[in-house]
Amino acid sequence: MTLHRDMCYPTPQELASAARALAEEHPALVRLRQAGTSRAGQPLWLLSLAPSQPRAGAGGRGPGPGRGRAAEPRSVLVVAGAHANEPVGGATALALVRRLVHDPAHRAGCGWHFLLCADPDGAALHRTPRPYSLLHYHRNFYRPPGPEQPEWAPSLLTADRLPPETRTLTALIDELRPVLQVSLHGTDLGGSWVQLTRDIPNLAEPFAKSAAELRIPIETGASDAAGWPSPGPGIFVLPGAGADPAGAFHPEDTRLSTWYHAHRYDGTTAIVEVPMWASDLVDDPAPHPDPRAALRLLGGRLTTDAALVAGARELVREDAPYRTPGDGADAAALLRAVDWTLALIPRIAAEWAGAGAPAEATAAYIGSIDAFGRRLSLRAAAMLLRVLRAQGHPAAPALDRLVTGWCESFAARFQARRVPVAVQVEHQARTVLAAYERLTGAPAEEGL
Repeated sequence: MTLHRDMCYPTPQELASAARALAEEHPALVRLRQAGTSRAGQPLWLLSLAPSQPRAGAGGRGPGPGRGRAAEPRSVLVVAGAHANEPVGGATALALVRRLVHDPAHRAGCGWHFLLCADPDGAALHRTPRPYSLLHYHRNFYRPPGPEQPEWAPSLLTADRLPPETRTLTALIDELRPVLQVSLHGTDLGGSWVQLTRDIPNLAEPFAKSAAELRIPIETGASDAAGWPSPGPGIFVLPGAGADPAGAFHPEDTRLSTWYHAHRYDGTTAIVEVPMWASDLVDDPAPHPDPRAALRLLGGRLTTDAALVAGARELVREDAPYRTPGDGADAAALLRAVDWTLALIPRIAAEWAGAGAPAEATAAYIGSIDAFGRRLSLRAAAMLLRVLRAQGHPAAPALDRLVTGWCESFAARFQARRVPVAVQVEHQARTVLAAYERLTGAPAEEGL
C-alpha cells in the first residue's frame, strides 16, 4: 500500500462517496447498500466484496470438500467508527477494500463486509479531520456516553432500549455469521494493541513485525485489557467464563457487547487499536519500582482533576439561551457525555487507591494507566468547554487554559510523536489481514 503522508480522516459522507465510487468502478465485485439508519436518520452503509472461487481443497463454513456439495463461503465483518473520537477505522476500511479488490487470495471462498461508520451521529459531533496536536484534537472532541455507543449499549441497556445502530450491527452479524469480526479502534496517545474474544494463535508475530516496521510502539500493558491473558506482546484475550473481564476500567460486562454476538456463529472478534500519537513509555517492559504507590498517586490526581471539571460543570446555565456554536455543537449530547465521564471517575479512583496494581506491574502498565486517567478528565473538560463557549460563558477562558495545559502536559510527559494517518491505516490493515490468515489458514500476504 502506498502511504500518502497527507491523508486525513474521512467524514461519514466522504466514506459513502468513496464507497459508491468503488461500487461503480467494480460492479461485479463491490456492492454498497444501506444496512440501517441512525437515531438522527443518517444512513448506515455496508460495503461488501464478493468472494472469489475457493482454492482447491479449501474449506468454508459448510461441509468440507468431497461431501457432495460446495462449502458455504466464509464471511468477515469489519466495523469502523464505533467510537466517534476514533475516526481512523473508516480510512482503514476503504484501504482494505481497495487492497482486496486486487487480492483474490484473501477473497477465496470469503466475502468481506465493511460497516463504514457505526455511529455517524457521533462522528458528526467529533470534528478533527487532520489533528496536528493533542490540543487541536480536543478542540472539537466528542465521545458519547456508554449507552449511546453501538458496541457497548447491550452491556448497559435492556434489549428493548437498544439504539438503532446497535440493532443494525447485531442484525448484520446474524445475517453474515462472520468467522471473524474486526472492530477498528484508535487511541489518542500510546501504542497499538489487539483485544480478542478468543485467541488467534501466532497473531503476535505479524502484529509485532508491522509495528516495528512502521515505528509504532506496542502497548504491552494496555489499561483496557488489565488482567487479561496475553499470549504475546500487545495481544490480549478476554478472560473466560467466571472471570471478571472489567475491573476498574469498564462498569459494564464486555461479554455482553456486540463483540460477543459473533460467538453465536462460532465467530471470533478482534479489536485493533492504533495510536494517533505514539509514546515509547507504553512499551517499557521493565518492572515498576512501586506500582501500588504510583497507582494511588494517579488516583489522587484523577480525583483532583475531576473536581476541577465538576466545578466548571456546575456553572453551566441549563436554561440559558445558547448562541449557535461555531462548530455546530449539540449542547445536550455534550453534557450527557460530560456527566457520564465524571460519574465513572470516583469508582476508578477508589479502585486505584485500594489494592490497585499487582506488585509485579511493569512500567508500561503504569504508563498506560497514567494515560487513561489523564484522558478521562481531559475529555470531560474539552466537551464541557464546547458548551461554555456556545453559551458565551465568562468561565470559558479559564477552562480553555486548563484544557490547553493538560494537553501540553500529556504530550510532554509521554514524549508524544505524531503517527501519520496513512501509517495508522497501514498497520491496522496489515493486522486485520494477519488475523484472518492466522484464524482461517489463508495464505499470508507477501511481506507479512
